[in-house]
Order: sequence, then C-alpha cells, then structure tokens
Amino acid sequence: MKIIFTLALFCLLGGMSAYAQSDSIKHLDEIVIYQANKATPVSFLNLGKTAIQAKNIGQEPSFLLSETPAITVYSDAGSQQGYSYYRLRGIDQTRINTTLDGMPLNEPEDQGAYFSNYPDILNSISRVQIQRGTGTSQNGVASYAGSVQLFSPDLTDSAGFTLGAGYGSYNSLRAFGEYKSGLKKHGAMYLRASQVYTDGYKENAFNNSRSLFASGGLFYDKSIWKLNIMAGHQRNGMAWLPVADSLISINRKTNANTKAEKDAFFQGLAQLQHQWHPSMHASIISSIYYTYLKGGYGFDGNNFIGLPSNGELFHYNFRSHFVGLFSNYTLTHTHNKWTTGIHGNWYTRQHKGVDDVAGELYRNSGYKQELSAFSKLEYYLGGFTFYTDLQYRYAGFQYRGSVPLERLEWHFLNPRAGISYAVSKQASIYYSIGRTGREPTRNDIFGGNDDLVADSLLKPLIYNKDPEFVVDQELGARIRGNRGALQLNAYYMRFKNEIVLNGQIGPNGLVLTDNVKSSFRTGMEVSASYQLSRSFSLVNNSSWNYSKITEQTGAFKPVLTPALIINQEIIYQRQRFLAGISGRYQSSSYIDFANMGLIRDYTLFNARIQYTFPQYVVTLFINNLSNARYYNNGALAADGSMSYFVQAPANVYVAFKYTF
Repeated sequence: MKIIFTLALFCLLGGMSAYAQSDSIKHLDEIVIYQANKATPVSFLNLGKTAIQAKNIGQEPSFLLSETPAITVYSDAGSQQGYSYYRLRGIDQTRINTTLDGMPLNEPEDQGAYFSNYPDILNSISRVQIQRGTGTSQNGVASYAGSVQLFSPDLTDSAGFTLGAGYGSYNSLRAFGEYKSGLKKHGAMYLRASQVYTDGYKENAFNNSRSLFASGGLFYDKSIWKLNIMAGHQRNGMAWLPVADSLISINRKTNANTKAEKDAFFQGLAQLQHQWHPSMHASIISSIYYTYLKGGYGFDGNNFIGLPSNGELFHYNFRSHFVGLFSNYTLTHTHNKWTTGIHGNWYTRQHKGVDDVAGELYRNSGYKQELSAFSKLEYYLGGFTFYTDLQYRYAGFQYRGSVPLERLEWHFLNPRAGISYAVSKQASIYYSIGRTGREPTRNDIFGGNDDLVADSLLKPLIYNKDPEFVVDQELGARIRGNRGALQLNAYYMRFKNEIVLNGQIGPNGLVLTDNVKSSFRTGMEVSASYQLSRSFSLVNNSSWNYSKITEQTGAFKPVLTPALIINQEIIYQRQRFLAGISGRYQSSSYIDFANMGLIRDYTLFNARIQYTFPQYVVTLFINNLSNARYYNNGALAADGSMSYFVQAPANVYVAFKYTF
C-alpha cells in the first residue's frame, strides 16, 4: 500500500514542472479513463447535462436512473425525496459500482451508495454514464450488475448565477443557488448550495436536508488541477418497514415505523485531481480523496417485533473515515490506446449501539482495505476495435469487538474482452465477455447483526464469507441517423454462489440475503430516440428479462426482477414551449425467495409542461396522472400475510429557475 501511495503522489506532483514549459498543447480535453465510448464493446447509456436538468427537481437520482433500461426503483417514504433504492437487471445497488470522477461513492462495508446524504447532487453533475453488465474496470466495489459514473461540473462552462425554487405535493420544496465563474485566465470555480424538504407521502416520513458542492480548477498548457468538495446533512422520519396490506386498506399513508424513529447524517468528501500531459501521446491522471460520515438512527424494537411501543429506542450510531488514491497512465497512438492504473484505499467505521434505558450496549469497529490494478488495451484495425481489460482486485476486512474474528481476505482476477465493428459511419455492432467477483457485505457476513454474535461454542457466528462470481456476455448494436438513434443489446449473465435477497429485513433495516449455487439472468434492452417532425419526438427505454435460480427443491425467479419494463415518452416542443408525457409499464415480480408473494404489474403516466423565457424557466410536473395505486417492493411474513411499500398517488410540482 505504501508503494501505491508514493507512486500516485509522485504523479500528482510531477506535473508541476510542466508549468514552465511550452509546447503545442493549447487545449486540454478531459481524458476518459473508465468511461466507455462508441467503439467500446460494452452496453452503456450516457445522460448529458441537458437531459439531467430537464427533469431534475431535487429528487433522488434513483428516479431519473429508472427511466433508463432495466432499472427499477422504490422509495421508503413513497415520494421522490428521502431514501430511495434502485436495482439494475434485478440486482441491488450494493452490487452496482458508483463513482464521482473515478472516486468510489459506495461505502466499503455495506457497499451501498447513499445519494440521500448528498441531497440535490444531480444539480452539480455534468453528465452520467450507466454501464450495464461487468463493463470496464472501475475503482471501488465490484461492477457486478453494472456501474453508475457521475462527473463533476464542467468548469469551462459560461459564467453565470442561477437561482431556483420549487414547491409541490406533500409540502415538498427545493431552493438552490448556483454560481459559475467561467474560465478566467488560468482559473475557474463553481459553487452550489441547496435546501430540500418534504413531509413525505407516508405519515411521519419527512426529509429535511441541505447540501453544498464547490469545485475549483487551474488550467495550464500541459496540466490541470481540480478540487471538488461536497457535503450534505439530512434528517429523515424513518419509513423502512413495509406496511401490512390490512393497514393499507384503511389508510394508504400508514407508516409502519413509529414517529419517534428518525435519523440524522452528515457526510462530506474532498477530492484533488491532477491531469498532466508529458507529451502529445501520453497523459497521467491522478486523484487523492477523503470521505467522512457521522450520524445514526433510532430503532423501536417493540414495534419491530409487533409489540406495543413504549417510546424507548435503540440507537445505531456510526462514524467513518475513507481515504484513497488512484493514478492512471494513458498512451494513445493512431492504431491503439493503452491505459494502466492503480487504486488503493483504507476505510474504518465505528459502530455503537445505545439504548435509551440501558445506555451503551456495544461498541465495535470495522476496517477494510482495497487494492486494485488494471490494464486495458484498445486496438483499431480498419473498422474493428479489439478490446481487452484485465483487473486484479484485493479486499480485506478486519473486525474489532467483543467477539474475536480472524481477518477476512478476498482476491479477484477480473478479465474482460470484446470486439466491435463499425459497419458504417452510422452503425456498429459489438460482443464482449467479462468475469468479475465480489465479496459479501458486512451485513451478509454478520447476518443482519450490527454487533457480531457468538455461537454456543463462543465462536463468531458467520453467515456468509464466500464471494460470488458472474460471467457476463453482451451482444449489441448502435445505430445513429439524422432523425434518431438506437441502442439494442442482449445479455447473458451466469452466476456462481450468487448472493440474493430472501425477502426478509434485519433489525438494522438492511435486507437479508442467502446464497444460491446456480442462477442466471438473460434479456434484451433497448434505448431509442426518434424525431417524428420538427415539433414531435419519441424516446423509449425498455427491457425484457428472463432469470432463474436453481436449487435442490426446484427453480425460482429472483426477487424484485420484473420480466418487462417499458418507458415511453413523447415530447412536443415549439419555440419556447415544451410538453411531454411519459408512460411506464412494469410487469409483476416476486418479493420472497420461495415466490409466494407477488407484486402486481402497474402502469404510470407522468407529464411535464415547460415554458422558457429569456432568463426564466418555469416547469410543471404532474406525476401518476391516472392516480394508480401501486407497490414496487414488499415483504412476506411467516404467517403468509403481505406488507408493501406504498408509492404516491397523483401529485404535482412546480419548478422555477432564473439565470443571470
């Protein structure tokens, strides 16, 4: 690890000598390391700033991601602010790699990426790339189902100041201010502050949060320095328990959590990036980052087990530090592009359990380290692009608490290869195959316990420490014409020792899992846009999935994996006026491992109307036009009773933006 830190620090500082030199490099474009391009043989979708800002109202990014192929979403509170979760190809987000400018956003212990701790984050994102399948090598947790790459503000954008505000159903509001200096001489800066609030659709499911994003850069002929600082503070009324159908029939806004159960978290990060061009053909990009988290939430144990609440809470408290760095070297020539990189990080989180009556009951700490290296090559021959990518990744976990646990270690060798062929300037086809492995989360290892427990022999009770593996094959085509574009792909994912949901929730609010020996997921995905006329355009993002888990007792469908998802939008735009209506159909899916509990299929319709003045933009959003009563997650109790996460009926939101 010491060698990695020394090398990356050298790369960060090495570019300083380039300031005094002059050469023919006058404009430095961003060098893409992890992002796929049109010749890369992987399945991906890009979302640009215009597409993001058109629908961004301060909601959780999960809802915007759900408009892309193969992604499902649900919200604890039933509304679009507060905790929400998404799944890609039916696989949960702890197995989806999430980064900001290459910096891991997933928490290493539980491997989740919590957008709620960075409210209104989409307001400061210049673009997003979603890779489906094993994709390209990424920093941080395994790209098991795919990856979501966020990119910080483009500091070379035009100078300006923007004020925004919005208000809608359930007392939902957002206010923000954004400043961009533009590039002046060698420097540029960006600053954004936001406040988001909602009562939530469910009772006592409020969200009150604020955030800050600051970015600054220095631009020279051969070198760029960039610093990102992001911080968020949020408080929520907890709503992570599904509600029994018998209670929903009486009051759909019922919250199964008590009013006293709340959380509060602060999370902040800092990232220093450096890009250096020692020559016309070579570039080095390096980054050092740090994340700090502190907070906790209350848990009503009596309410959880079905007893009357006496108002006494158990408190889960956390504090973590996460520091890391990466460095990548790229060499580009006419017929090839070679990139090699290293990444290392160190993470620690303190866990503390405190009872209102008994006081502190336990205190423990988890330590996790990660080290990875990759090398990838793209070779261009005629219309062909040959692609190979090999990554080594090491992860180690150590626990210090009342029950001793030997250090756990995992080693992964993740190969990827593929080929694409440009049939014409407008069309290409590709095929790729990749294998990756992933270690279990702390929650998987401890079986939902925040403090490790011992068995009857006083040995640590470990539920699962074995990794899971997937071999992913992708076959696709990309076509772009004067009036539209089409991306179509088929995939086949074969798993070994897959860690899947069993439909139960642990006392810490995290879902519980089991291992299955054999399973697969296969399907097709399409992303298409077409300009019908000067005013009308169509956008479609849909997917079909067929998946199966094979056990000794039979075959089952994976939890929360609908077979068919259709997102269709039609947009009318004429001069400064825009109107759009979108529909989403999601077929039924199971909520328990044995396939006894079913979530019915549903159809949603949403609309937006926008008018743009010279300096103003006013937008009206109408969600769930048909007032559909639907669920998209739930649980099955031991007695066979069903409980669900109710999502909001028809609701509206008005957004206003002023730029000067």
